[in-house]
Amino acid sequence: MIGFCWRLLAAFTLIFISACAFVRAQDSERFPVMPLDGNVSRYLLPVDRVRPPLSPIRPGVGPVTSGTLAFEQIARVAGIIFSGRVTSIGQSAGLPGHETASTTITFQVEQAMRGASPGQNLTIHEWAGLWSSGERYRVGERVLLFLYPPSKLGLTSPVSGGLGRFAMDSRGTVLTSPRHAATLSGDLILGGKTSLRYADFARAVERYRPEE
Repeated sequence: MIGFCWRLLAAFTLIFISACAFVRAQDSERFPVMPLDGNVSRYLLPVDRVRPPLSPIRPGVGPVTSGTLAFEQIARVAGIIFSGRVTSIGQSAGLPGHETASTTITFQVEQAMRGASPGQNLTIHEWAGLWSSGERYRVGERVLLFLYPPSKLGLTSPVSGGLGRFAMDSRGTVLTSPRHAATLSGDLILGGKTSLRYADFARAVERYRPEE
């Protein structure tokens, strides 16, 4: 009887050991043991990528066009504002005491808002590089200019490049380019008009004092 019990116990033990070995084999196939060399990535189970939620687009925020200024800024920055006709163009090797070459443009001022007087022969000095880059005038041309205050070297130029310079026809009507129209669009007096009078600019400029 005792021998039979020992044989039965040995049989159960053998079955238990075999079952444990089978379970470990199954686990090693699903969850491999990480090696000691630290190469973890190829033993990790694949994980689906989770994309972060998209940020909501803020309403009313439009693209910003570089190189443009609102008319208010142009009017405040300008130190000289007038309309007139080009009477002569010349070159200067350098202003007294300086070696900076410049282009001289003389205007017969017809109407003035700031820094000039009607009937005045006004000569300005522009850096010669502007003329070389294509920013030029011709004798007889009529323009409305918003010019920077002269620098320490006596040089000036239209505010924000072409945005501070407007062509005028023989009747005194101010002509606008697409860039001008975009810049003036937010102004209560000048915005939305395809034909502009000098008087409209004068009324608009009166609202803005020059920057100190």
